[in-house]
Amino acid sequence: MMKYTVVLASLLFFTASAIGADQMQAKTDVEKIMNAMLPFAVQMLEKQGEFFPYGVAMTPAGEVVSIGGYDGREQPPSQGIINLLKDSFRSAAKTKKYRATGIFFNVRTVPPGTTEKTDAVAIALDHKDNYSVVVYFPYKLKAGKVQFGQVFSAAGANDIFGK
Repeated sequence: MMKYTVVLASLLFFTASAIGADQMQAKTDVEKIMNAMLPFAVQMLEKQGEFFPYGVAMTPAGEVVSIGGYDGREQPPSQGIINLLKDSFRSAAKTKKYRATGIFFNVRTVPPGTTEKTDAVAIALDHKDNYSVVVYFPYKLKAGKVQFGQVFSAAGANDIFGK
């Protein structure tokens, strides 16, 4: 797990440096969310080869809590669960129940500098202080173990706390 934390810390430090020192608390909060719940995605991938989207939030007191989405179906479409999580987070943001949120989901994406799609764990992170980023952990499953490639990020939609 230490490997992810170091890579993640470097990536988020660079991102936060690019947007200003006033965003350091937001960066620290979303980093805590990511470090707390990325191992669950790895565990699910290694056990089942996939995972359903799931959410994580940080309370105003700094507690990290897991949030699940369920629409009543045994095999719900991922986008439906992502939409449920976003709606729940938006509602909670209005009442200041959370200061940061993260939605973890599996995607196929083309990493920078490559031309072929690969699987990736995507984490859409939003913070009340106008910080929004999506971090991608490209991966391959080899002999039942997750092997991550080069982590990259993109600007988030800022659609949870929206400023």
